[in-house]
Amino acid sequence: MSKHDEIMYLRGSKWSMARRPKRRTNPWRIILLLILIGIALYFNQVVVPATPPLFIPTPTATRSPESFINEAEQYYAQGKLAQAVESYKSAIASDPNNPANFVSLARIHVFSGEYEDAITNAQNALLKNPDNPLAHAVYGWALSFTGDYLAGEAEIKKALELDSNSALAHAYYAELLINQGNMEDLEKAIEESRLARDLDPNLLEVHRARGLVLLNTGEENLPEAINEFKAAIAINDKIADIHLSLGYAYKLQGENDLAVEELLTAYALNPNDSTALTEAALAYANEGQYGKAAQHAEQAVSVDPSNPKLHGNLGVMYYRNQEFAKAVPELELAVRGGTTADGVAVQGMPLDYGSSAQFYWFLGFALAKNNRCGEAIPVFQALLTGVPDYQLAVDNANAGLELCMESIGTPEAGEATQNSQPPVATEEVTPTP
Repeated sequence: MSKHDEIMYLRGSKWSMARRPKRRTNPWRIILLLILIGIALYFNQVVVPATPPLFIPTPTATRSPESFINEAEQYYAQGKLAQAVESYKSAIASDPNNPANFVSLARIHVFSGEYEDAITNAQNALLKNPDNPLAHAVYGWALSFTGDYLAGEAEIKKALELDSNSALAHAYYAELLINQGNMEDLEKAIEESRLARDLDPNLLEVHRARGLVLLNTGEENLPEAINEFKAAIAINDKIADIHLSLGYAYKLQGENDLAVEELLTAYALNPNDSTALTEAALAYANEGQYGKAAQHAEQAVSVDPSNPKLHGNLGVMYYRNQEFAKAVPELELAVRGGTTADGVAVQGMPLDYGSSAQFYWFLGFALAKNNRCGEAIPVFQALLTGVPDYQLAVDNANAGLELCMESIGTPEAGEATQNSQPPVATEEVTPTP
């Protein structure tokens, strides 16, 4: 055995060492290894980056502003004003530099009766573009509903300086002049409404403004006013305010059934507004249906229980329906204020030459009908001293005093007058009981 072929052994605690034979390389193993390395590289470079991390929310696709605008327009057409407002807000969040979205949002706020929000969004539009005529027009229109007619008129005039052919600006101007209530503005309002109609007869606000002008220019114009409101409804029949105006026009024309139909439609479209229910109550009262009138007046109070005028109207309807005991607490809330059975605070309305005086004399008569002339006499005397130039109030006060004198006699009446404080009055209703 040669030296190179020897094998050395180390037994026990000794090493054992032998030269091992050389092994041949397998080419298929190399190929397999290269394939595995390629797969690993592909997974690391392609698959892993495309896989979202665990427990992290998947991002959603961003909607375009146009999609929100289209959605808002659909809601508006359906009369879903609250949803339209939210969609326009989303459009603004998606594209905050577009003044047109602020203007559209402001217009819907006006139709919803949210005038402060309308003002804010019109101002936001003007911050984006101070020379936007429609933004100035809507801003002035919204201001007029808050009673700021001077500022509102200035804004609308600015809009007309920027665009004298803006039908909307002319329509808003006509409406502002009518709502302002100055008779010297009447001709100007008529002119502006006609100009708006000639510029664009297809706009809802144009027919609305024209209708309001005609509504306030004499009974002979009521049929034409009704046609204008119908034309506005034909453009969009889901705007509560237009149905309210049409119902009021029908009521003035004596078409009480048609009036109630439109008024209840207005309430259905905007159940947070008590105006339509109050007008429906008055329409029923015009026909002597005081039970139905009282029902609608009750519903109006439930919508806005802190409103003293609504309590006064309800008290009048109870009185007209011969429900004198129920009339007194409602009229007292209107005149003196107080707290409702549900704990809602009501502030009484002051006696003046407006409609508040009527609540006074109805309260006086209701007290008298309940054999409470000691309380009724100071109410009648308050009318005589508080509104001495209001002939209808004076006539009712004298009739009430005469009624009480017949029932209790002069000495007691004089004593009651000395010991009672006159109440503080409130507002609106109808003619002499």
